[in-house]
Amino acid sequence: MAVPPEVSAWRPRVPGVVEVFHAHFTEYAYPMHVHEAWTLLIVDDGAVRYDLDRHEHGTPHDTVSLLPPHVPHNGSPVTAHGFRKRVVYLDATHLPDGLIGAAVDGPDLRDAHLRSRVSRLHTALGHPGDELEAESRLTLIAERLRARLRPTAPVLAPRTSPVLARTLRELLDAHVTPGIGLDEAARLLHAHPAHLVRAFSGAYGIAPHQYLMSRRVDRARRLLLDGRPPSEVATTTGFYDQSHLTRHFRKLVGVTPGRYARTGPRPGPPRA
Repeated sequence: MAVPPEVSAWRPRVPGVVEVFHAHFTEYAYPMHVHEAWTLLIVDDGAVRYDLDRHEHGTPHDTVSLLPPHVPHNGSPVTAHGFRKRVVYLDATHLPDGLIGAAVDGPDLRDAHLRSRVSRLHTALGHPGDELEAESRLTLIAERLRARLRPTAPVLAPRTSPVLARTLRELLDAHVTPGIGLDEAARLLHAHPAHLVRAFSGAYGIAPHQYLMSRRVDRARRLLLDGRPPSEVATTTGFYDQSHLTRHFRKLVGVTPGRYARTGPRPGPPRA
């Protein structure tokens, strides 16, 4: 009996991301087709065989596949139990059309570090409210992809800029509750997004999105101890919703917001 496919698709509020697509197929085979966007693909279980530009390719577990736009390809499972994949479709914001030829020649990148980064990107894309984290991760992924597709071009590490890092920190401090996108920060500070992330991380030992979430959690702690309910605290401190607050709060504090608010000493009886 055929196993029905499992599919999940959505469009996050992250510049450059056209669609996120997660699927588990056992028997379905894609016919030849094209996409207008870049297809960044990882396979978590099983394997996919596909043809691109009349050449056969495959997707072992340590591979990141990057299929260029406008180039026909197909896809089918290699094993009887099918495959489970995660795909993010990207426009030309991060990957220009000038890289299409190199991607056609070598779409499968054996790069465990890159694959790990793409996996963490999907985790961030699956959580509304973590758009800054997703933007930061995508910026560094795109930088690595461009370097892999242009192996003859020297990749110069950007200089660590304490002034730039401090200016970005001040910008994040001014936008703790509303937040700010990485592209907007880069525009305001006249710097490349990847340079911003590296400068900040190098100066403070923490990524910009981690810094912003830390500030929000600190504010949430104070409000919770004031007796405000977690649902109200979440919206007041810039989280997407209460579950978004709970996930980051538990990660940084070790307990849920509700439990944290109940850990203090109970007030004693009124004095006579």
